[in-house]
Amino acid sequence: MNDVVITVRGEHETRVAPERAIAHLTIKAEGPERGAVVERMAALTEPVRDDLASRKSAGTVVEWTSQRVSVWSERPWNNEGKRLAPVHYASVDFSATFTDFAVLSWWAGDVAEREGVQLGWIEWQLTPETRAITERDVATEAVGVAVTRATAYANALRLENVTPLEIADVGLLSRQDRPESGPAPRALMAKASFAADAGSGPAVQLQPEDIVVSAAVEARFSAR
Repeated sequence: MNDVVITVRGEHETRVAPERAIAHLTIKAEGPERGAVVERMAALTEPVRDDLASRKSAGTVVEWTSQRVSVWSERPWNNEGKRLAPVHYASVDFSATFTDFAVLSWWAGDVAEREGVQLGWIEWQLTPETRAITERDVATEAVGVAVTRATAYANALRLENVTPLEIADVGLLSRQDRPESGPAPRALMAKASFAADAGSGPAVQLQPEDIVVSAAVEARFSAR
């Protein structure tokens, strides 16, 4: 009996509690005079900047960033369809990374009450080290699922010897009718496609859902 080629897909996912939270906020000022608006923006921004700098020095904030001030003007329309005098705006965006969610909760409640501050959303993350380890483990499990499926198919056909030919990211597996370079099986490629769903929500969402880390692979085996 000729070898039977079996093509399968393997998936696996796991859930991990977030380790970091990135808070995004915007400070905005507006008024009829451009210069006064910029000055007001600076006055509103300074205490937030100083607070984040002191928290980073104390170790309660891992890092923080702020973007350049954006300044623009608009001429609104009144109810009669006439253009009014220009209104000037200025805004700056901040982000701050916390590891202590209790500290974040207190800080978010405090900063949200300040004039001109709009707390946007909280972005929940894993540390790079945890993510790398988790992705590796999930990829390993996904490959194991593919092997188990291929073995089950082979057993259903009363075949016992299952040999891996190819394994790759979803969508990267070579077509069945593509000519091979030789009769020998291809080397195993340890690759997987990853997806993370880091739960984030509107305004001060301080009860994060677990982060989902998933992997999916496509694999081809020969069985005899």
